Amino acid sequence: MALVDIKVPDIGDFDEVGVIELLVQPGDTVQAEQSLITVESDKASMEIPSSHTGVVKELKVQLGDKIKQGSVIVTLESGDAEQSEPKQAQAPAEQAPAAPEKGASATPAQAPAPAPAPQPAAAPAASETLEVRVPDIGDFKDVAVIEMLVAVGDTVTLEQSLFTVESDKASMEIPSSAEGVIKELRVAIGDKLNVGDLVAIVQGQTTRSAAPAAQVQSPAVSPPAVAQPPAQAASQAAGAPAAAQTPAPQAAQPVPAHQPGTPTPGLPHASPSVRKFARELGVPLAEVKGTGIKGRITQEDVQSFTRSVMAGSLQTQAQASGAAKGSAGAGGGLDLLPWPKVDFAKFGPVERKELSRIKKISGANLSRNWVMIPHVTNNDEADITALEAFRVQTNQEGEKAKSPVKVTMLAFVIKAVVAALKKFPEFNASLDGDALVFKQYYHIGFAADTPNGLMVPVLKDADQKGILQISQEMGELAKKARDGKLGMGDMQGGCFSISSLGGIGGTHFTPIINAPEVAILGLSRSAMKPVWNEDKEKFVPRLVLPLSLSYDHRVIDGAAAARFNAYLGQVLADYRRILL
Repeated sequence: MALVDIKVPDIGDFDEVGVIELLVQPGDTVQAEQSLITVESDKASMEIPSSHTGVVKELKVQLGDKIKQGSVIVTLESGDAEQSEPKQAQAPAEQAPAAPEKGASATPAQAPAPAPAPQPAAAPAASETLEVRVPDIGDFKDVAVIEMLVAVGDTVTLEQSLFTVESDKASMEIPSSAEGVIKELRVAIGDKLNVGDLVAIVQGQTTRSAAPAAQVQSPAVSPPAVAQPPAQAASQAAGAPAAAQTPAPQAAQPVPAHQPGTPTPGLPHASPSVRKFARELGVPLAEVKGTGIKGRITQEDVQSFTRSVMAGSLQTQAQASGAAKGSAGAGGGLDLLPWPKVDFAKFGPVERKELSRIKKISGANLSRNWVMIPHVTNNDEADITALEAFRVQTNQEGEKAKSPVKVTMLAFVIKAVVAALKKFPEFNASLDGDALVFKQYYHIGFAADTPNGLMVPVLKDADQKGILQISQEMGELAKKARDGKLGMGDMQGGCFSISSLGGIGGTHFTPIINAPEVAILGLSRSAMKPVWNEDKEKFVPRLVLPLSLSYDHRVIDGAAAARFNAYLGQVLADYRRILL
């Protein structure tokens, strides 16, 4: 047995990277290419693999340490025979730099031992014609193809998205189960698909079942190894050669399940490859429950979460679905008369169009919020004459400076709302049973009108941003909403919402509260009005902005709402108050 120092290999052009996760502990048995630690630069994160098989004798790094190429991270107790195995297992993946240290010490008697291991590489599927079918992504039927992401002749990788489908509850991208060149596409936009339908023919190299063989050589871009069968992981952890277990392609897996330490607070307990996979699907890892060792999130966990969303089995989806069924059925559970069913065609020509996915989801939520929350609306007006003049002047100066940012009145209102929330903290709270949760952050949602329906992106940390930055981020979020590219994270975490109809018209209206928030502000079209000036004892023309504040009467009293709206109007009338 010999002591071997495992060093940071050449993993790119970086100076120093921080250690964000320890995946092994002293005493653990590790295999060649098993991940030891996770590091993160300012651009990406990745796992550092072991170049040898052995037992961890000492960890040379801790969480938060800065390391670079050549830094020693682990000392292993490794034997010559063990070190010869990684060399042969890595050969198909051209991992030669990891093994030459002890490769020369392999004896002829040792060489035949891992002979069966190269079997997966000896049977390439480069000349195979592979079928790609719709995987099991939940309980749905006849989902429509709404977007094609590849074309015939494109080269696709394993798990690369091929096209997007949409059910009545959600949309998601369907990944490829094969790697290679697309020879034929069997779907087109508008087609209806079900689980198992043939969607593409690929001239490929591997299929989903053979993916573990590729995962061995590239832990930084592969799904985590915790999805292995327990018996196989146990035998590998004991140092048994992978080839001795089974001649099937899965036998090329010498990587045991990770044994991670305590994850850094705030980081999802998942490998970089799983985080990347989740980003591609738009899945918030913070909401995914890990089933791996010590709660580690696996690729299967991400897929299961996605299937749950598609099937509408998440709690929020179920509540929305229940509200929709109730309102369209026997009176929404409120002992009301059932919804009238009428054959409109007998009265004249009709055209039937299905509601968009967004309208179905938002409609169910709006119904629930309107029924469950006792709404009261306080109407007031704000004199924005001076503020509008300042806004126009700011934009004129920006045009001269060739600034692409256009300041809107909504940006000023958002900043004023933050000041009002600080003065009246009960408006920045949410009901949790019989308790109120007061938030110490200020994320403001604003309603965006899109071709597919109403969406509410959330501007994060508005209290820490100036008017120009708020205007810029609002523009970016609004564009993502119109293009249908808002992620789940872009619409979560809101404290207070604003619905602005100022560009369209109206005087006042009653906006519906966006649960679990307790208030929402509606803005209508500003107009010039004669306002009495007591000092000059005459009416003067002033630009007036209507304010409609809907609030949850279980949390907020009418007097508090009137004070909130009055204070908001004072800030908008004299923006210097925001500094007080």
